[in-house]
Amino acid sequence: MESTKSNTTDRELRLTRTLDAPIELVWEVWTQPEHIAKWWGPNGFTSTISKMIVEPGGEWELVMHGPDGTDYKNKSIFKEIIPLKKIVYDHVTSPKFVTTIEFEAKGEQTFISWHMLFETHEQFIQVVKTFKADEGLKQNLEKLDQYLKGVNQK
Repeated sequence: MESTKSNTTDRELRLTRTLDAPIELVWEVWTQPEHIAKWWGPNGFTSTISKMIVEPGGEWELVMHGPDGTDYKNKSIFKEIIPLKKIVYDHVTSPKFVTTIEFEAKGEQTFISWHMLFETHEQFIQVVKTFKADEGLKQNLEKLDQYLKGVNQK
């Protein structure tokens, strides 16, 4: 029986980066609301997290506050959590997408792979054009890296 694998490259964003922090610290700042609120979002944004239950079926609710004063409500449901390895969540508010973040220890550094899969190619294009999601994701990773540098010095 022949299996057909769907090609999703026209509706996904993928970024990787090596962070200068041990995997335990990267995991901590990714899974604890008091940390993630300090770095989440593109440049100029701040975040208020009202709920973050990092377990399968757990909800993650946050509001991203834009530099122009606009609030963006976000709700996600965690699908898969493998400590120090992987986080998968469904972003259930519009625009809908599935995010998979994988973590790999590289000595005192951590290799992170961040993947976002949108429902349709049209939605992907709209999100990238309207919200500049590709640039926002790069900025988010850069903010995470900078935050880790500050926390790692303590």
